[in-house]
Amino acid sequence: MEIKTYAGIPEEFAKLEQAKVVLIPVPYDGTSTWQKGADKGPKAFLEASKNMELFDIETNTEVYKQGIYLADAVTENASPEDMVDAVHGITKKFIKKNKFVTIFGGEHSISIGTIRAFNEMFPNLTVLHIDAHADLRKSYDGSSCNHACAVYEASQNTNLIQVGIRSMDISEKSVIDVDKTYFAHDMATDDAWIDAAVEQMTDNVFITFDLDAFDPSILPSTGTPEPGGLLWYETLDFLKQVFNEKNVVGFDIVELCPNEIDTSSDFLAAKLYYKMLSYKFQKDNMDNEYGDTYNSKTITTPILKFKDEDDN
Repeated sequence: MEIKTYAGIPEEFAKLEQAKVVLIPVPYDGTSTWQKGADKGPKAFLEASKNMELFDIETNTEVYKQGIYLADAVTENASPEDMVDAVHGITKKFIKKNKFVTIFGGEHSISIGTIRAFNEMFPNLTVLHIDAHADLRKSYDGSSCNHACAVYEASQNTNLIQVGIRSMDISEKSVIDVDKTYFAHDMATDDAWIDAAVEQMTDNVFITFDLDAFDPSILPSTGTPEPGGLLWYETLDFLKQVFNEKNVVGFDIVELCPNEIDTSSDFLAAKLYYKMLSYKFQKDNMDNEYGDTYNSKTITTPILKFKDEDDN
């Protein structure tokens, strides 16, 4: 990718040593089965990000001043399995450097690697899966690393909570945990779903956000749009509560399939990413004036959780 820094931020806020946040682009679209183009999602997201105003009114912060390092894109595409291994390795490498690691896909199969890395590094992990589709097939089209299998592994070895689901195959009924699944048709009439979902989460939460969770009326540019999805402010209300009450350890966003004629979906994805960072780091800025929080000589990363000795 030719883009040098996330959102065009000054290089002083984009250096790995000082940055609290790492952003890993994964332009992969090897297993999608309807509309192709998710491999172009990371570039469209980054282009849209350059056009955002970087002061967040709601949180009264400029979160980019926490430092956001744009990593090299993961371009492995020899096979779905090779891609998942590459994503797993690079994600784990940056977690070990005590960064808040975020990933932007690409299709949803990339999340198999990201979730695997976070589950190995954080105990008792909840995976919060926000999506239109259940993605619980053990294998599809001859591979367990297919986009239709994105959270099957998580269903077997993490506390998986699914939100916004409104499309699934009958074969997934034997895998899905209906007590931890919030179907879109129920959410439409249940004002208590947010509290119920948050109560089921453990302390450490990883969020995997498929953009087709949104209703196509506000985000049409995705590979498999489904009617009846989430709207903007209900989504932010939910995310805000998760970030406030739990330790969100990282997140990925996937399935942006850009449309050259209408770039509004790209911009929504860009705003979503920035909002999620703003919620994560809001407390870091509570006692500071937003205009003068950064000093390149004194900014520090969070207290070390991992030894940065083994990049494997």
